[in-house]
Amino acid sequence: MPRSRILCTDIIALADRDSASFEESSTVYMSPSAHTLGSSHCSSFDIRLYNFSGKGDQDPSLSPPYAAYLKTQCKSLSDLTTILEMDPGSSLSFDNHYYEILLHHEGLLEPDAALLTDKSSLNVAEKMLISRNFFAEFGQSMRRLGNIQVLTGTEGEIRKKCSGVN
Repeated sequence: MPRSRILCTDIIALADRDSASFEESSTVYMSPSAHTLGSSHCSSFDIRLYNFSGKGDQDPSLSPPYAAYLKTQCKSLSDLTTILEMDPGSSLSFDNHYYEILLHHEGLLEPDAALLTDKSSLNVAEKMLISRNFFAEFGQSMRRLGNIQVLTGTEGEIRKKCSGVN
């Protein structure tokens, strides 16, 4: 069985989704939008390249040419040091370019690719190709996220590391 990974941006996207009364499109705005900046270790997506279903296979939703390129950079499941741009060529700019590569099946992270399997999420992702839509919708999602009441004490915790309980 493939191992799963929880990313901080995925937690933020889920919190945003919950704060918007389970409005599916908020997840489409937040998760990929957060991935337009920065980089990721191979260990965050290497399962998609080498062992997607637990049989040594590749994620079929990933563009084969892009997967081949990624394999030249991330040589195995044990690569814990290599870092790649999340949004190649635009990883230092907050923009909507990640949606373009996502729609070409070149998004690094599986949760983003999974958004394209649902027709309404796909429609939202396509809408985000227009810059003014991207900035407006991301701003709305951030406002909703800001309205979430943080649970502390026995009701919840602020994690020091997103992937595990303190």
